[in-house]
Amino acid sequence: MTKTKAPAGAWQKTPEAHDYPTAASYLSLLAGEATVTATIEAFEHAESAHFKAKDILRASRLALLPTDNPHVTSDLKKIADGKALSPVLLVRGDAASGLDAIIADGYHRVCASYHTDENTDVPVRIVDLAHRSA
Repeated sequence: MTKTKAPAGAWQKTPEAHDYPTAASYLSLLAGEATVTATIEAFEHAESAHFKAKDILRASRLALLPTDNPHVTSDLKKIADGKALSPVLLVRGDAASGLDAIIADGYHRVCASYHTDENTDVPVRIVDLAHRSA
């Protein structure tokens, strides 16, 4: 497969509003409500950082989804059309504890970016899993 560079400016500056509830839904499978709420609030206030698509997949230990996955296909089309993708919401892993990074929202976007160019700089809002007592 031939890889092409993602067009410049192919990323939005801020996540879309629906990304936060999607991330919260996923994180609610991993943590309690107070932790999820605090983590989502941290995402809302975090600055974006940039990481290579290949490094995000490696840190999360998630498999690369194929290009025929419907959501990856949709994101690849957006990239080809020059439409901006939403930044990824990522919970930082902890190597000392053996915890992988968690892609709370944006797994398909990371995979589409990888298929475009594994060295694509992907904007992420990266936070630690926030802890707050209920």
